[in-house]
Amino acid sequence: MSPGLVDTALALQNILTPPVLFFFLGMLAVLLGSDLEIPAPLPKLFSLYLLLAIGFTGGVQLERSGLSLTVLLSVGAAVLMASVIPLYSFLILRTRLDVYNSAAIAAAYGSTSAVTYITAESFLRVLALPYDGFMVAALALMESPAIIVGLLLVRLLGRSSRKPGQERVGLGAVLHEAFLNSSVFLLIGSLLVGFLVAQQGSTGVQKLEPFTDKLFYGVLTFFLLDMGLVAARRLNELRRAGPFLIGFAVLMPLINAFLAIGLAAVLGMSQGTALLFAVLCAGSSYIAVPAAMRMTVPEANPSLYISTGLGLTFPFNIIVGIPLYLQVIKTVIPAS
Repeated sequence: MSPGLVDTALALQNILTPPVLFFFLGMLAVLLGSDLEIPAPLPKLFSLYLLLAIGFTGGVQLERSGLSLTVLLSVGAAVLMASVIPLYSFLILRTRLDVYNSAAIAAAYGSTSAVTYITAESFLRVLALPYDGFMVAALALMESPAIIVGLLLVRLLGRSSRKPGQERVGLGAVLHEAFLNSSVFLLIGSLLVGFLVAQQGSTGVQKLEPFTDKLFYGVLTFFLLDMGLVAARRLNELRRAGPFLIGFAVLMPLINAFLAIGLAAVLGMSQGTALLFAVLCAGSSYIAVPAAMRMTVPEANPSLYISTGLGLTFPFNIIVGIPLYLQVIKTVIPAS
């Protein structure tokens, strides 16, 4: 089978996954005038579950890989990118959008997409190209810095529009809220729990596996169904944003991926690991960051940070990005 056919089949396989299809089903329900809705308490529960499962799994994989210099450098590079990407993304977005929407979208692009990461792993397995399993820990760790940076941007710069006489919030209070926000706290805490449980052997991990692993895609499917409903109800605002956000959603993954590939070459990553690293940096979160922003930055419009990431960046990475990133990687990183 030629590489082109493999890429096409892989792209179709991942575009047609149940969670993504249910996202579009939610959008279709709104566009067709259906009365479908998810009862109000459930989306928050889904959000908390997904944060817990991602964090716990990342902690387990980090413990199993061991804290070698290679692991620390690779994970540290991922955390660095997750902290820096929201900053320059925010500066670009602020040329057209307000603080709240700019920060929410910037946080989404500083974080990553779990399904895109899984797609990249499948792509590597098809090509029989080896990669390091500890990169899933980077997946979990990239969520928190991006959320924290996004919340800090909102708390520090969003106060410029405060009403006369409104008390100014100190930096200490801002940092406390950013680091101990429920979403960030649960994600980091779950990562530490997974790491500690894995240190005690496989028994504890196996006991929780039906909850953190087997249920994950079912809950993700319900979560994205709700996200589809939310995004479709505000599509007119995305249309008004128009070419700017469309261009951002396509160009930003390319910029982030190429920066990541350069960093991967400097760190001596293998081709397979470099692809996963590039995909982590090129993705846009539609699990952890939307969950956090919906709870903590209600001023931000979900249709902007969800539709750009899931409706534009996600399919771009699946269809064009992953094969393109690997082609670039093979030109700058020698085969192992």
